[in-house]
Amino acid sequence: MESSSLEQRLNDFSRPTRDSSLKQLAKLKGSAVCPADGSHKAVNSHCHTFFSYNGYGMSPSAIAWWAAKESLFAAAIVDFDVLDGVEEFLAASELLGLRSGAGMETRVFIPELADQEINSPGEPGVAYHEGVGFVSASVPSTLKDFAARLRSGAAERTRAIVGRVNAYLAPVSVDFDKDVLPLTPGGNATERHVCAAYDNKARQVFADQAALEAFWAAKLAVPADKAAKLVADPVELRNTIRSKTMKSGGLGYVKPDPKSFPTLKEMNDFSLGCGAIPTLAWLNGESAGENAVDALFDLHASFGMAAVNIIPDRNHNFSDPKVREKKIAEMNRFIAAAHKRDLPILAGTEMNAPGQRLLDDFASAALKPHLAAFIDGAALQHAHTLLAPAGMGYVSDWAKAAFKTLKKRNQFFVAVGKKATWSLKAKLAGKQTPEAVLNLLG
Repeated sequence: MESSSLEQRLNDFSRPTRDSSLKQLAKLKGSAVCPADGSHKAVNSHCHTFFSYNGYGMSPSAIAWWAAKESLFAAAIVDFDVLDGVEEFLAASELLGLRSGAGMETRVFIPELADQEINSPGEPGVAYHEGVGFVSASVPSTLKDFAARLRSGAAERTRAIVGRVNAYLAPVSVDFDKDVLPLTPGGNATERHVCAAYDNKARQVFADQAALEAFWAAKLAVPADKAAKLVADPVELRNTIRSKTMKSGGLGYVKPDPKSFPTLKEMNDFSLGCGAIPTLAWLNGESAGENAVDALFDLHASFGMAAVNIIPDRNHNFSDPKVREKKIAEMNRFIAAAHKRDLPILAGTEMNAPGQRLLDDFASAALKPHLAAFIDGAALQHAHTLLAPAGMGYVSDWAKAAFKTLKKRNQFFVAVGKKATWSLKAKLAGKQTPEAVLNLLG
């Protein structure tokens, strides 16, 4: 079977199909097709897979294969509310010799900032937040209820959105179980899956093109010519459906109940309990909550935050010079604040919407000065991923005892992450001294 056909099969909803295809593709490792040597000094440490939503329909295996083909220094996945892709991605990365890591993103409620917008527009007190460096989809028995709560809470919120939007978009109504869930491989439906379902359903209800355009013109409150362009461009149509009906200010939007989200402390406790790294997610520094960056860091640190994440493209890639200058200034201020506290910085493009970059423009004037820090962050997460199963993860008691300062801890993990291959896992016989680990690397 040709490599192009095998690559397509990497996105099949069947895990056996994906595994079989990857094993065949892995035979090309080291060839011109898949260098997989990490020589491309670029990273993407924030890739959503199709277990939450990927704008290109990519599975964990497909992302690992893409990163290996690009010979990226490292790549990592982050999915909303579930750990479904963790083991597949790490196994694929090991097979391909790719430095990697895996995380989870969710929304949390921060009582201390209940009256301030943070990084979820229009939702005071609510923040997108991460845990990175998970090494298994299995969680300790004491945390299983929390993991189930994350999954069920996300499903309940999305199902409720369908109920509200159905009333507005009638006769284009979707059945959550029949029309939305089949668009996902693991039943973790997001707003973007719902938008796709409405797009699909409308095309079924209105076979006539003019009627379809008229329907969307009325429901989305746009001129007829704009509706025609949207219908011809499903990506923009679905984005517009989402913004007009599901986001803050939208016709189907209802302000979420803080009780429907875990608190920041609960999410960090979950991450730490799984041996993962609590990670602050950054938007752009323009909200009241993010603008006071030192106060925000202090608050997060009090609950165990040990790393930060940034999506660089939305912090510099703007055509308006004034907007771009402001965004870059905020990004630089945030990164400087993270450096001051010796916080690892993870960077990526998300990939959770069509049109988003697969890889940041690290040659740009805005990002080139920060590339080394982004590579260090990716190396650190990779080292954590290799060492955590032996009880030597970045936030483990072992790490805290072995290194007197964060700077020294970071230096060790970055050094290991840059040099270690996946074979290190097999060489570890329980906890060892940092010197012994470095000796294993040769």
